[in-house]
Amino acid sequence: MKLLIVSGLSGSGKSIALDTLEDCGYYCIDNLPVTLLADFINHVMLVDTQTYAKTAIGIDARNQTESLANFSDSMGLIHSKGIDCEVIFMQAEEATLLKRYSETRRKHPLTNVNVPLKEALKIERDMLTPIARHASVIIDTSRTHYHQLRELIKDQIGERNIKHISLQFQSFGFKHGVPLDADFVFDARALPNPYWIPELRGLTGKDQEVIRFLQEQPLASELAQDITDFLARWIPRFEAEGRTYLTVAIGCTGGQHRSVYLVDSLISLFNNTYSNVIVRHRELLNRA
Repeated sequence: MKLLIVSGLSGSGKSIALDTLEDCGYYCIDNLPVTLLADFINHVMLVDTQTYAKTAIGIDARNQTESLANFSDSMGLIHSKGIDCEVIFMQAEEATLLKRYSETRRKHPLTNVNVPLKEALKIERDMLTPIARHASVIIDTSRTHYHQLRELIKDQIGERNIKHISLQFQSFGFKHGVPLDADFVFDARALPNPYWIPELRGLTGKDQEVIRFLQEQPLASELAQDITDFLARWIPRFEAEGRTYLTVAIGCTGGQHRSVYLVDSLISLFNNTYSNVIVRHRELLNRA
């Protein structure tokens, strides 16, 4: 049996995640109180294993603080029943959450006349820390719109082969911030920058002119090889520890040229070794 617990900050996309998982064949329940989790396991999931063979449960800050603090006990119970359980924690930058709430005019569940939105976000983050500590997958949605998030959920969780580790390679621009969900971050800013060549400035690392330019740079080949050697050594060790998902982020200044080229170069290598390899060019998605 497979149980996914989906949690995270309000406004980070938990509802979208649950809807997407439902489309992938999961029986989804939103906002189940943590205090009822044991009863649900014992009297529902284990009684009807066929219906609940793949289940996703949303747990958020509408729970009481005390029950969230005891989340580790709930995880212990789940594992004692032999259920394969994974925690997916969703988050976003504070500025992004504030903007989303201002645009939708929705009320944050923890706000009231004495607690403004910004303070509610901090309280919520603290309340959910016990769940975040158990997360095997952390998804940052700060720069992800609806359709991108659905595809991300499908690739990372809903339709992946859970018997093998899933790898995501992501390019990004440091000037737009480091991805919060990255497990490894590599910096490509020491490489020659195609941006300073006028005829390459408006292109990306997917264009042949940029690819040829970087292929001619010895440092680019050296960095790609160093990253490959590092990952080839350490990914199997994370896999042996039971990790099912790793994000490798490669950044350059704007996320348009060098990082894109390096990610695509690594993809061609790791596709031959791992069956679940995902590529995401963050700034190119936003550019489109």
